[in-house]
Amino acid sequence: MSLARSFITWLSDQRPITRAIGATGMRLGFARRFIAGETLEEALHAAAELNAKGMLVILNQLGEHVTDPESARASFAAYQRMLEEISLRGLRASITVKPTQLGLGCAPELCLDLTKRLVADAAERGNFLEIDMEDSPTVDGTIALYEKIRQTHDNVGLAVQAYLFRTEADLQRLKPLRPKIRLVKGAYLEPPDVAFASKHDVDQNFVALMRVLFMDGFTPAIGSHDDAMIAKAKEFARAYGRSPEEWEVQMLHGIRRDLQDELVREGYRMRVYVTFGTEWVPYFMRRLAERPANVGFVVKSLVRGR
Repeated sequence: MSLARSFITWLSDQRPITRAIGATGMRLGFARRFIAGETLEEALHAAAELNAKGMLVILNQLGEHVTDPESARASFAAYQRMLEEISLRGLRASITVKPTQLGLGCAPELCLDLTKRLVADAAERGNFLEIDMEDSPTVDGTIALYEKIRQTHDNVGLAVQAYLFRTEADLQRLKPLRPKIRLVKGAYLEPPDVAFASKHDVDQNFVALMRVLFMDGFTPAIGSHDDAMIAKAKEFARAYGRSPEEWEVQMLHGIRRDLQDELVREGYRMRVYVTFGTEWVPYFMRRLAERPANVGFVVKSLVRGR
């Protein structure tokens, strides 16, 4: 990992700094390319615009690692409202949650209860919930949470990260459930004993894990903005007889809009990950660390004052 990426990723966890940036940064506008806004209404507006362009949406309210049950319940209520608004407005959108946002780190049993209730609510509305994967210390708890939810509901998916050594084994463990899996590269600063450090190694593992998803009966959701990775996904889909309706590409809001439009024109399922909320700075910094070219965009925005 480059020094610049390491520094930006480290900075994303420094709460006094991120709060100070968050107090003014969104007003400057440099984050709005990647984040729909600070309110649910802004996110729903972005979702409607993307639907009009033929794209599906997955909504996430930013925030993680809550430290008390009251905060977990507040996050739960926010996601309940999100599901309600999606249904009322007829949006082609689902939701994704971070387990630590619902109390995985401070109240695991409460997290299980809240997640079950959200999945049940989504099922009643004909909707779907995905569970995000966070940093490596939370992976065991997140997979266990997913497995417990799947005992009673099948409208729930899970994200996995290609930069972790363990992910192939995790997929083999999950294979009997035939789940929807969102494959991403990973954006947290991890120690060298748990994660690949070089982009080349992460890319190689990403391709290997894609093959597993297409070959072994999962529902693949390929989280990538890389032309080569998307081309490889199409190749695997053809090789293993998976129609465009049986898998999808997921991309972050504001990144590779050209490729998003192209995939829609070609008839593929394109789902855009739309985030919102006041806790946007750590997420935004991890996006910068993932893609150094984004730093230039931010600098230009700051210089122009918009």
